[in-house]
Amino acid sequence: MEKRYFVLPLVLTPCLAQQIVAQNNEPQRPNVVFIYADDIGFGDFSCNGAKTIHTPNVDRAAAQGVRFTNAHSAAATSTPSRYAMLTGEYAWRKAGTGIADGDAASIIRPERYTMPDMFKQSGYATGVVGKWHLESLPSGFDYWQIVPGQGDYYNPDFITQNNDTIQKHGYITNLITDDAIDWIENKRNPEKPFCLLIHHKAIHRNWLADTCNLALYEDKTFPLPDNFFDDYEGRPAAAAQEMSIMKDMDMIYDLKMLRPDKKTRLKSLYEKYIGRMDEAQRAAWDKFYTPIIDDFYKQNLQGKELANWKFQRYMRDYMKTVKSLDDNVGRVLDYLKEKGLLDNTLVVYTSDQGFYMGEHGWFDKRFMYEESMRTPLIMRLPKGFDRRGDITEMVQNIDYAPTFLELAGAEIPSDIQGVSLVPLLKGEHPKDWRKALYYHFYEYPAEHMVKRHYGVRTERYKLVHFYNDINWWELYDLQADPSEMHNLYGQPEYEPVVKELKEEMLKLQEQYNDPVRFSPERDKE
Repeated sequence: MEKRYFVLPLVLTPCLAQQIVAQNNEPQRPNVVFIYADDIGFGDFSCNGAKTIHTPNVDRAAAQGVRFTNAHSAAATSTPSRYAMLTGEYAWRKAGTGIADGDAASIIRPERYTMPDMFKQSGYATGVVGKWHLESLPSGFDYWQIVPGQGDYYNPDFITQNNDTIQKHGYITNLITDDAIDWIENKRNPEKPFCLLIHHKAIHRNWLADTCNLALYEDKTFPLPDNFFDDYEGRPAAAAQEMSIMKDMDMIYDLKMLRPDKKTRLKSLYEKYIGRMDEAQRAAWDKFYTPIIDDFYKQNLQGKELANWKFQRYMRDYMKTVKSLDDNVGRVLDYLKEKGLLDNTLVVYTSDQGFYMGEHGWFDKRFMYEESMRTPLIMRLPKGFDRRGDITEMVQNIDYAPTFLELAGAEIPSDIQGVSLVPLLKGEHPKDWRKALYYHFYEYPAEHMVKRHYGVRTERYKLVHFYNDINWWELYDLQADPSEMHNLYGQPEYEPVVKELKEEMLKLQEQYNDPVRFSPERDKE
């Protein structure tokens, strides 16, 4: 039966903003390609310091443009992150959406003026391909083709503009890139500049690698993070989560140790995913994993040995999916260069949030700690921008929309909460640049059971308040304790720091119109 979905208009997005860039009085307006990965951390690229994997294509984009070393998510989970990127606002901004309760079904209101509409009005051709995950269908684009929900790694379904669901044969990261290149080459109006959003499913759980990459990194031993066996002393919220590699990572769903006599909570879901493979794909899969499965159950590992084994399997599978993504970034860059488009195209690479690679013993995201709050952000700049190297100022995903609007010469709406990054792209260092970032995670109780919390981050300190079914404060000195292991809240010598940070946090909550507010008076009780 044909699947049907209702349509909600989208919002102003990075790409939108960038295509509006096109509205400049410049004789040639830049194209915009916005590559958006899912659940990939800042440190998962060799240009950002990764030692156990090489990502030459992302590195190439960084070398030919700028690398933001201090970029962050406003809330480290998919829907509010996407909302912030697309609107330039925090996700609770509009009343009646239910977002503060974790209900994100309609957070983008139908009456909003949309991103593709703004780009099209500026004379751009617009397209989006890949993961959407906004409980709606795209509207206003010249072309779109998206995956339902999270999408499948193998032989995935796609929803077309005819509102039909079709199945394509192959690996999802390759297929999304195929569609993106095909649109640029064959389906767009070549007389117009274009804005294309390439939204990948990768690197989302459960990290099913392409069959051609299955053998990669099997000879590598990934070093355990120093805090892998974290005891969460002084951090009860961190202790209460359900995202531990040791106790929560599913042996079959996440680690592929499928055997008929073994049962896990997510076994049937894993069988559904690999059941999408064709005969050749499944044969390659089983040929690779069967000896690993046999050896694993023969060893009967326990305790820390089992924890280390799970970590190694997780890292190898994860990095294999990173390899596919990097290869496809290279395909896009090579295509644009071959067609003479690269010099007039802004290529932006980022993700919705960071991801834990064993830090604190975890996988997933959600917490305000650096591994999930911090994001990769790389911009390969078109001709006319000479800036190269690192940009160290604190930026956030709410800044993307105003950045692109300014580049386009368009008026920035007064309700946008982010700040344009254009001065930074020009090599300036504004003295009035923000001194603090605000963060709010509210999806609890839910998957992984990370408690609700909000907080403020400065260059040196981070103050976090866990609330709802808990009342707990944490303070970290990021210079002395970058791994955020030692909660300093309550120590007398840090009382002036706490006072200053609480004042800053309250100011930002008011500035961003957060309906959940810290009360200094209540805190005295």
